[in-house]
Amino acid sequence: MGFVEGGSIGGDTLFRVQAVVAALAALLILALARRWTYAVAFLVAVSVLGAMFLYYFLDVGSIGPFPDMYDPSWYREKTIALIGEGVAAVAALIGFLTGGRRWSGRAPGEPSETATV
Repeated sequence: MGFVEGGSIGGDTLFRVQAVVAALAALLILALARRWTYAVAFLVAVSVLGAMFLYYFLDVGSIGPFPDMYDPSWYREKTIALIGEGVAAVAALIGFLTGGRRWSGRAPGEPSETATV
């Protein structure tokens, strides 16, 4: 997507920044896998979903440095992006709800190696 009229930040710049933030959230999860990293990833994915729906249903115009991104059409690439962000949001939510635990490979109820008898 090229430059979008209005605002001082171009639409292409916004999408690049979004991609960097999403990549950083993914790297955080790969490196740490904690509840807060899943929360960050969830917020990133949900913010994108929110923006997609906002600019589909409402023409809010330019907001500060952000251009008018109103796009009432729906097309294949947008559907793929919506599904991808939805999957990312659900996966991050599951990670958050499970506490970002790393699975030990033990069966439920099986004592750990450090447990004393």
